[in-house]
Amino acid sequence: MNHKKILFILRLSLGFIFLWAFFDKLFGLGFATAPERAWLTGASPTAGFLQFATRGPLVQYYQSLVGNQFIDWLFMLGLFGIGLGLIFGVMLRLVAGGGVILMLLMYLALLPPVNNPLLDEHIIYALLMVYIAVYPFENWWSRTKLVGKYPWLR
Repeated sequence: MNHKKILFILRLSLGFIFLWAFFDKLFGLGFATAPERAWLTGASPTAGFLQFATRGPLVQYYQSLVGNQFIDWLFMLGLFGIGLGLIFGVMLRLVAGGGVILMLLMYLALLPPVNNPLLDEHIIYALLMVYIAVYPFENWWSRTKLVGKYPWLR
C-alpha cells in the first residue's frame, strides 16, 4: 500500500472520529454520551468533560466554562466541521488547523497525561492533522476553480 492510500485512510479515520463524536453528543447514541445527556435534549455537550475530566494547572479555567453555550456551539461546530472536512477532503489546511487547536486545548485540559508523562492521543491526532495540512494532497476539492482563485482554501 502506498503512502497516499495510507494518508487517505488516516484522514477518513480521523474524520470519522470527529464526526462520530459530534453525532454521539448531538443525539446521545449511548457511547460516550447517554441519551438523556444529548445536546438535542438541552444538555451541554461539553459540561461532563469540563466539569469532571479536567485536571492540572488549568482546571479552574476549564471548569469556569461549564454551561457556556458559546463554548458548546463552538465545540460542536468544530467537531462537525473538522469531521466533514477530513472525510471529504475540503479545506484541509483550515480544518486541520482547527483540529490542532481543539486537540491542544483538550490536551491542556488533561495535564498531566495519565498513561505517559508527555503524550496522549490528543497530541498524536494533532500531529496527524499537521501532516494532513502540509502534505501536498491532490483531490477533487484542490482542483476546483474556487481553490485555484483562493489557494488558502486548499
